This record gives sequence, structure tokens and C-alpha cells, in this order.
Amino acid sequence: MMAKQPGREARAEAVVLLLLLLLLSSAAALTTDGLALLALKSAVSVDPTGALASWLDSDASPCSWTGITCRLDRVVALSLPDRALAGYLPSELSLLSALESLALPGNRLSGPIPAALAALGDLAELDLSRNNLSGPIPPELGQLTSLARLDLSSNILSGLLPPAIATLPHLSGVLNLSCNLLSGPIPSAFGGIPVDVSLDLRQNNLSGEIPQVGPLLSQGPTAFAENPGLCGFPLKNPCTAPRQDPKIPQPNPNISLNPSDATPRPIAAEKRRRSASTIAILAGVVLASIASILLLQWHFRRRSAAGEGKATKIEIVSSPGYGSSAVGGSRAEERREGHASEIYAAVDEGFGMELEELLRASAYVVGKSRNGIVYKVVVNRGSSAVAVRRLSEADDDDDPGAGAGDEWRRRRAFESEAIAIGRAKHPNVVRLLAYYYAPDERLLIYDYIPNGTLHAALHGGPLNPTASALPWATRMNILQAVARGLAYLHEFSPRKHAHGDITSSKILLDDGFRPHISGYGLARLVSSGSHQKPAHSASKKLAVPRAGTGYLAPEARGPGASSASSTQRGDVFAFGVVALEVVTGRPADAELEGWVRGAFKEERPLSEVVDPALLHEVHAKREVLAVFHVALGCTEADPELRPRMRAVAESLDRIGATQ
Repeated sequence: MMAKQPGREARAEAVVLLLLLLLLSSAAALTTDGLALLALKSAVSVDPTGALASWLDSDASPCSWTGITCRLDRVVALSLPDRALAGYLPSELSLLSALESLALPGNRLSGPIPAALAALGDLAELDLSRNNLSGPIPPELGQLTSLARLDLSSNILSGLLPPAIATLPHLSGVLNLSCNLLSGPIPSAFGGIPVDVSLDLRQNNLSGEIPQVGPLLSQGPTAFAENPGLCGFPLKNPCTAPRQDPKIPQPNPNISLNPSDATPRPIAAEKRRRSASTIAILAGVVLASIASILLLQWHFRRRSAAGEGKATKIEIVSSPGYGSSAVGGSRAEERREGHASEIYAAVDEGFGMELEELLRASAYVVGKSRNGIVYKVVVNRGSSAVAVRRLSEADDDDDPGAGAGDEWRRRRAFESEAIAIGRAKHPNVVRLLAYYYAPDERLLIYDYIPNGTLHAALHGGPLNPTASALPWATRMNILQAVARGLAYLHEFSPRKHAHGDITSSKILLDDGFRPHISGYGLARLVSSGSHQKPAHSASKKLAVPRAGTGYLAPEARGPGASSASSTQRGDVFAFGVVALEVVTGRPADAELEGWVRGAFKEERPLSEVVDPALLHEVHAKREVLAVFHVALGCTEADPELRPRMRAVAESLDRIGATQ
């Protein structure tokens, strides 16, 4: 029996050697790529559609196999979607050194993702979605420097998010890790994902605060949905213990954050100081109002007394463009000896307030500017109020060299401009009702808009220092309406007038927060009512009003550019600054436009730029970004690159309609 054992072993070794020779001879013709693919075929246990039936070890090249794409006899793509293949991914796939696309979605592959895939240096697409892959995402995938699209969704992957995959240098399409069992926080490295990458982390077990950095702020809430432990923007559920984000504007530095100071005594003292300052401010406002009322009434009574002491003649004359429309259906023109006529005329057919009623009414100062003082005038208790703007008197009104002819021309110029302003009728433009002209007095009577200015609503003011922040929907409606109103002003007249002084203080709000543009035509009115002096007279002030520095277009800054802002292109720039003011919540100083433009160029987080009061309005984020882009287009340095106001209004309307 023992003598036969060596013969049996020899025969067994011969059989093994024969099998090896047969295998080598059959596969010797295949390339390395073919052998790697045969390893995948061996790892597949179920192939119900026969997708791998054409993968034969007797072929000279795998380039004719199902799902294989070659270039220069090298496999560059492996794509077998929705074939219900069951099995696992072998590490031998890393031998496909020229592979650029590996797409096996919609199968039943299980087990881990081989870390050896990191050796595929040319891989640009990796799609293993809708399988049964498990285990952690290999951090080694961060070595795929050519990868542009990564989709591992709808598996049962677990563990933490590897920060390395967020730093892939060529990632530009999709990063989809949704519908898995991933847990833990979102690494801050995910804030470095390019803005054009579609990120999807839905339906996992992620937890903690979403990092408020980079493109994570430009993602919608859908990207983070159904992660019960996640909190913070852009989700609606705030974090229970939010930390102070240094990239969001800090709280008021005047409020102490020292726990040792947080006692009832200092707080009470602070309240007493605030109450005292508030009382002082209110007292000053009341005294100023009383003084202004007395001064205005004395001024009018002096004129009335002077008129009664002289022979006057009242004539009914025709108002150009309005027939005989005036207070009471006509316009009175009072001619005094040696002076131009005094005129009080209505430019709105529905306005019927007599001049005497206006002079006897109660008046309250509601605003001051370079162009004069604005009063709220109430004729009778319970009746509607009007706003009366008293234009500043020109420095040279008492010029002894001015003759009656010059005064007559000034009156006619003022009257012509007032009538032109009265023709501007739009729901978002303050309506001029009437005007009054005398040699030493010029008044404009408007509809009274009761809810203050947009500037006060955004930044607070003496009348509402603690006003609540405007919600995004209100801000968007304001911008859309102002754009429509300004586009109308640019186009309703053949003369193509400009406003010339668009600021947030010139936008008045009614009780429904509907905006009304004020100040239209004031530049022309002020200049028409003043004497024309030689250009070398440096002692006189410019009559043309100037917008705040932050609202001035680049071409309107610097010496010799006093009137450059009174162009329609200048209005577009100013509106763009107002839009930036509305979105950022910052005052429109000279640095606002450049600061926002720099932030976008550097791709800084949205939380660094947008008004912090808007960060909780997740649904509005895409509208906010769209408005930013419109505003930056309006504030281009080159005037020719700025759009027309009509195009701006249409763009804003589309944003509101499609978002």
C-alpha cells in the first residue's frame, strides 16, 4: 500500500500542472485590462440578464464586450447600469489604469467599496448608486485627483463623511451621498466644494450644525433634508445651542457680554439712560416742530399782510397742459406791484384744497434735506394729510441786479417744471398735487406717505429706533415696485428725464410697505427757481442736489462731475446700491458696492454678505442670490454695461415669479 502513494501524488501534480497550463494558454492572449474584468465576472454570482455572457477568456481583447468602451486598445469606460448583478467589487478593478468612467448603478452589488480604486488616477466618474454596498466610504477616494462626478447614493454605507472627498480638485458635477446610513457631523472641509457642484446628503443620520461656510450656504434645504440630527441654515430647525459664527456680524458692542455684568442693577441703569436720552430726543423734536410751525405761519401771515396793504389784482389764467385746472377749478395768479406773479395751482384734478386752508392748517416737520423742509399738513381733524415741501431759497434771490424780466422767466421755468412733474403718475411715484410760487417762496404739495422711509425701515431712525427687520418678501416687493416706478420715470416723457438723487431715504413707504419714489424733478425745480450766475462765481452753492457718496456712480465722482449723477445710467447705479443695501442690511457708504463685489469674487460665504436677519428665511436664499447678481449688474463701473431700468424691472419680476 505504501509503495503506491508516490504514484498517486505524481498523478495529482500532473493534473494540477495541466489545468494551470490550460488556463494560462486560454488567457495568455488577454491584456491586463481583460484579466481585471474577468476578476469582476468571477465576483458576480448572479447575472440574470446575461450581461457578462460575452466576456470570454478566449477573446484577444475585451473591447468588444458588453458595457466596455476602449480607446487605443485600453478600457476607458465600464458601464453596466440596471442589470441586477449580484456579487461584490473586486480590488482587481484597480488594474484598469486607463479607466475614466466606472458606472454600475442599479445593481445588487454588496460588500465594501475597495480602497484600491484610489489607484485609478484617470477616473473622472464613479457611479455606484442604487446597490447594497456597505461599510465606510474609503478616505482613499480623495486621491482620485481627476474625479469630477461621485455618486454613492442609495446604498447602506455607514460611518463618517471623509473630508478628503470634499477636496477633490476637479469635482464639478455631482457629489451625491444621499440615502445611506452615514453619521456624524458634516466636516467643514465640505465648505470648499466648488459652487457648481450639486451636493446631496439627504436621508442619512448626520448630526450637528451645518457649517456656515462656502458653498454650503448656497445649497438649498433639500440637500440636507431627512437628517434628524442636523440643524442650522439652510434648514428651518435652529440649533439648540448655536455658537457665535465669527463670519456673521457681531452683536452690538455696546451690550456687555461679560457674565459679571449681567445683573439687574446695570440693566436697570442702562434702561434709565436710554429713557432719558429718548425723552431728550422727543423733547427736541417737539420744540423744533413748534418753532417750525410758528416760523411758517409768521412767514405766510407777513406775506398776506403785505398783500392786503397793496392793491392786488386776481386773474384767472390758463394752466399749460391742464386747461383751467386749479384749486377750485381755476388757477389764481396774483400780480403785485414791481414783482412777478404769485401762483397757487393744482396739477391734480382731484385736489381741491384752497391756499387759505393750507396756510391755516396745522403743520409738523417730518423731514429736512438740502432742498428744504418737508411738513405734514392736516387741514381738519379726521381729514387726510398732505406733505408740503418748502424749497430752500437760493442764495442769490435778493440779487439787486435781477430785473422783473429775470423774475418772470424764473417763474415760468418753475411753473413748466412743476407741471412736468405733475404729469408723472405711477403707483410707485409720489403724486404732486399742487404748487405755489412767489418771489421769495416756493412750495410743492404732495400726497402724504405715512410710514417713513426705506432707510429708516432698514437701519432705524428717530421715530422707530427699534423697528423690526423687514422680511424678505417685503424687501423683494419693495425692490420690484421701485424698479417699475423708476423705469416709468425714465420712459414716460420724451425728454428722458433722470431722477438724479435715488437713495433709500427718497423711497417712502405707506402703511402696507408699498414704496413711493419721492424727489423726482427737484434738481430741475431748484435750478429753475434760482438766478443763473457766471461760472466763475465760486461763492454760490450748486443748485443741483447730490446723492450720498455711496449712491454716486463712478463717473459722477470727482471734480467737475456735479451733474453727472443726473443721468439715467446714474439712476441705475444708485438703484443697484439701494438693492445691495436692502439685501445686506448695511448702510450705503462708499465701500458697500466694492465690498460686495469683492466678497462674490472671493466666493465668500453668503452669511458674510447677507443681512443676518434674513438667514432664517431658507426659502428665500436663491432669490437673494439672484438679486445680488442684478444689483452687481446695475453697479458696473462702465455706464454702458449697465442695463436699462426697464430690463432691471423685468429681471426682478421674473425672480419673484419663478422662484
